[in-house]
Amino acid sequence: MIDRYSLPRMKAIWDPKNKFSKWLEIEILATEAHVKLGVVPEEALKEIKAKASFSVERIDVIEAETHHDVIAFLTNVAENVGPASRYIHYGLTSSDVVDTGLAVQMKEAIDLIIEDVRDVINILKDKAFEYRDVICVGRTHGIHAEPTSFGLKFANWAFEMHRNLNRLERAKAAISVGKLSGAVGTYSNIDPWVEEYVCEKLGLKPAPISTQVLQRDRHAEYMSALAICATTIEKIAVEIRGLQKTDTREVEEPFAKGQKGSSAMPHKRNPIIAERLSGMARVVRSNAQVAYENVALWHERDISHSSVERIIIPDSTILVNYMLNKLKWLLSGLLVYPENMKKNLERTGGLIFSSRVLLALVEKGMTREEAYEVVQRNAMATWRGEGGLKELLKADKDASKLLSEKELDELFDVNFFLRNTGVIFDRLSKLDD
Repeated sequence: MIDRYSLPRMKAIWDPKNKFSKWLEIEILATEAHVKLGVVPEEALKEIKAKASFSVERIDVIEAETHHDVIAFLTNVAENVGPASRYIHYGLTSSDVVDTGLAVQMKEAIDLIIEDVRDVINILKDKAFEYRDVICVGRTHGIHAEPTSFGLKFANWAFEMHRNLNRLERAKAAISVGKLSGAVGTYSNIDPWVEEYVCEKLGLKPAPISTQVLQRDRHAEYMSALAICATTIEKIAVEIRGLQKTDTREVEEPFAKGQKGSSAMPHKRNPIIAERLSGMARVVRSNAQVAYENVALWHERDISHSSVERIIIPDSTILVNYMLNKLKWLLSGLLVYPENMKKNLERTGGLIFSSRVLLALVEKGMTREEAYEVVQRNAMATWRGEGGLKELLKADKDASKLLSEKELDELFDVNFFLRNTGVIFDRLSKLDD
C-alpha cells in the first residue's frame, strides 16, 4: 500500500494526449446519439470511428494559426476522417466538449487523491493505536499544559483526514457532470437526449442547467476540497516540525544514509519534507482563491476562467497527489523518541499537574478562586526555580491543611490524565463503519 506511487498516473491524466482523447470520445458519442435519433447516417458514424484520430503536434501547428484549440482539434480530426467529418461536432459548441472532457479528467484525478487519502487514514489509525499508551506533554500556546497520549495526535489527524475524504467525495459528485446544451445552454441545435446519452456513457450526470459553460461553483467546490486537504497535510507537517526542534526532539523525519542537512553544518537533520509540504499547501490554497474568482463570468460566459484553469486544476491535483504520497512516506518512517517525551514531561517540575490540585482543593471545600490562588502562587514559585510544585504545595499551609502528603502524591500520577481516552480510540476503531 505504502509504496504505490500514483504521481505518474496523475500526470498522465493531464497529458494533452489524454485531453484530446477525451474530446474525441465525446464527439464520437455525440455522433452515436445523433445516429440513434436519425440525424446522422450510420455509414458516416462507421467511417468516423474507423478513421478518427489526431496528432498533438499537428493540433499545435493549426492552433498557432487559428488561435482556437477546439477548432484546431476538429480540423486535424477532419483531415483524417474526410467528408464524413461534417457530422462531427453537430449542434455542439466548444465548451460542450471542453467542459465535459475536463469534468472527466477532474473525476479521474480526484479518484487517485481519494485512494491516497484512504491510505493516509489507515496509516494514521495504525500509528494512533501503536502509540496509544505513550504519554507526552500537551501544549497550548506552545506552553506545557497537561499530559496527553502521543497516539491521540494521530487519532486527531485521522478523523480530520476522514472529513477530507468526505469533502473530496462530495467534490467528486459536484464535478461529475457534463453539458452538451449548445451555445448558451438552450439546446437550440441539439436534442437534450444527446447530452443524457453522452453523459451516461462517460459516467457523468447531465447538468440540470448550464449557460455556454458548466457553472464554476462546482470547480470552486472541488478546489476548496483540495485546499482543505492540503491544509490538513500542512497541519500534520507543522506539528512534526515543532516536535523535531532540538529543544523538544520528540520525533524526527526519516534521515536517509548519505543525506546531508546543511552545506555548512554537518550535524544538521532538518525537517525538509515537512517544510516542503507546508510551502506547497500555500500554493494549493492560493489556487482555490482563483477558482472562487472564476465563478462570476460575464452573462452566459466569458473565457477569463479558461486560462487559469489550465494551470490551477492540473497543478493542484498533481500537488495534492504528491503531498499525500510524501506524507505517507513521512508518517510511515517517522522516528519517535518516547524517552524524550518523558524528559519533557518532567521539565516543568510538576506544573502539568496544576489542574488536578485545583480541583482537589475545590472538592475539599475551597472556593474555586481561593484554590486557584493557592495553586498559582506555588506554580509561579516553581517557574522561578524555587522548587517542584508538589514539594511547594506540601509546604504550603493552605494546601497542606486540606491535602495530605499521600493525597498530593496521588494527584501527581501522570496516568490519571488518560483514564477516559479509551472512548476516543473506540470511536477511531469504528471510523470506517
